[in-house]
Amino acid sequence: MEHAPCISQIATLLADPKRSAMMWALMDGTARQAEELALLAGLSPSSANAHLGRLSAGGLLKVEARGRKRFFRLAAPEIGAAVEALASATLVSTPRQIPDVFKRRVMPTKAPSAPASLMRARLCDDHLGGTLAADLYQRLLDAGWIEQFEQRVVVTHKGANQLAERGLFIQALAHRNARVACPCPDWSERRPHLGGALGAALLQLFMQSGWLTLPNDSRALQVTTLGQQEIHRFARQDAVEMAF
Repeated sequence: MEHAPCISQIATLLADPKRSAMMWALMDGTARQAEELALLAGLSPSSANAHLGRLSAGGLLKVEARGRKRFFRLAAPEIGAAVEALASATLVSTPRQIPDVFKRRVMPTKAPSAPASLMRARLCDDHLGGTLAADLYQRLLDAGWIEQFEQRVVVTHKGANQLAERGLFIQALAHRNARVACPCPDWSERRPHLGGALGAALLQLFMQSGWLTLPNDSRALQVTTLGQQEIHRFARQDAVEMAF
């Protein structure tokens, strides 16, 4: 174990709720002023500067000087990926629902807050995450393209044919060193999106089609005008036909 990476320093930095709140505000890859981060975290400017100094010294943030103003952003895309992985781990390890024995109903737990652009569409490892991805996953289920059995996702014969018409061939995806499809927990939606080789292939298809773009130093994906129409329609027509 002598070569195991030391993660205690980073874990200590992220353990403080105020620092983690400022990290969340930067998850979309944008640079924000110290004053704005202080407001978002509910801190005084002096306290925020102290926390931001620790995050910067720890290598999690980088500082950009613009005149007299200081702007902070995530030091690297890997930092955002690590923070998001912690959020996903929290989702898996924490009970999703808290029973209310007095009202005899179930209260959902609150999802972490983050920039709206990140909540809508973002990179999740090599596939699409966020509201857009969770909605797409449900449409694929409703259209009968995929079926879920607990933590296992199977592409149906119908789904394989429909995907092949769009240039995605399941047999080719099966030769990759990954599962063809699997449900991936989405920390912002409390419902899964599609992971695995198919999830990665769909993201690649959407980006090559010009439906999604990824700005530099960002994990938040931008949905183009064409993408808003086409992704929303993806598998939807087939689901409508099944209802009749």
